[in-house]
Amino acid sequence: MIEFCAAYDAIELWIDPGPNAQLNLICLLDYVRAHEGLAAKMKFVQADFVIGGREPEGLARWQPPRVNIANHHLDVAVTAWRAYRAPTPHAWFNLLQMDLSSLPRLAPAVAQLLEELPLRATGLSATEMWMLGFISNCGVNPSDIFTSLMQREERGAFYYWEIGELLDGLAHCPAPAVAGLDEGPFTMELHDDRERHRRYTQSKLSLTALGKAIAAQTEDFSRHNPIHRWWGGTELTNDRLWRWDATGKTLIAP
Repeated sequence: MIEFCAAYDAIELWIDPGPNAQLNLICLLDYVRAHEGLAAKMKFVQADFVIGGREPEGLARWQPPRVNIANHHLDVAVTAWRAYRAPTPHAWFNLLQMDLSSLPRLAPAVAQLLEELPLRATGLSATEMWMLGFISNCGVNPSDIFTSLMQREERGAFYYWEIGELLDGLAHCPAPAVAGLDEGPFTMELHDDRERHRRYTQSKLSLTALGKAIAAQTEDFSRHNPIHRWWGGTELTNDRLWRWDATGKTLIAP
């Protein structure tokens, strides 16, 4: 990337508002910090909408403000990227008390990503809880879930492949919260097999008794199933399950 950008006099970063885009931004700026000549040529555009969702003609007419990347942008990005990569969510949680305004969509992303930690009452993330609520409507299939999550005006923390993996985790586990998912796992091999993919997309999903109890916040998914996933640099397991209290906006240590 450094060699590619060196050939240009000016470089613009156009950034979506969602958490994944903000992580891309702070990762990139953290990397650029060591290359002062490159950073001096860079500007960024912070969009309030998903850029890829707009028609090219409209984007061509759009003249957003370009912000020169300065040391204070780099300082915030370096601090935030190190916090996300840390072995616990403490440093990321502490970002809520910092002035992040130089990267204007970073603060909402910090809050959104904290909500993707296992929630205090259920052991599932905000997106997983949304899925259970959505599936509680009759006749829902996986395509409905993908379409609804991907088309939300406020794009969530997860995209296509992550959404499929989360759904797998709810349906294909020792004590499922979701019934009716006929195929899996959600891999490229599944997509390459037309018949398997058809069965997957046409699955009629419903909540199990456990899923209904979790949706009502009277049961905890982690009491019935193994958990092993990564949230940034934090490895989450049943014995090391950092949680998020959405009501009190507090981090709960294992």
